[in-house]
Amino acid sequence: MNTIDSKDRQILDLLQQDATLQVATIAEAVGLSRTPCWRRIRELEKNGYIQKRVALLDRTKLDLPITVFVAVKTNQHNAQWLEKFRTAVNSLPEIVEAYRLSGDTDYLLRVIVKDIEGFDTAYQKLIEQVDFSDVSSSFSMEELKFTTAIPLN
Repeated sequence: MNTIDSKDRQILDLLQQDATLQVATIAEAVGLSRTPCWRRIRELEKNGYIQKRVALLDRTKLDLPITVFVAVKTNQHNAQWLEKFRTAVNSLPEIVEAYRLSGDTDYLLRVIVKDIEGFDTAYQKLIEQVDFSDVSSSFSMEELKFTTAIPLN
């Protein structure tokens, strides 16, 4: 399955809105019978279009209301430093996203914490493990949009 058709896209769109939907519900919504719909879902999983199914949690109800974006700059652009950085990032559960960027900032991290002290603790752990030339943190004041759904048009 190298390409997907409009039915597959409809199935993916429904699943990314609610991964708990029953096959019968999805099949009816996209105009298929249950068995062909189930086969399509299995193929989409097998071919990596569906990576995993997860539950999205409410950060504020779990007392983790603070989002911090951390811009990282380094003057060490080598495989050894990158592996050390990758290991450090993966060791800190507070870092929920990490990206290597083009432009002035080398890496961007998204950190979720309870409070400023929680961020400082995570920050201290990070800088213990890796050397940076510059680190800049920005605290999110308001979340204007958040979605895990990718556009399938």
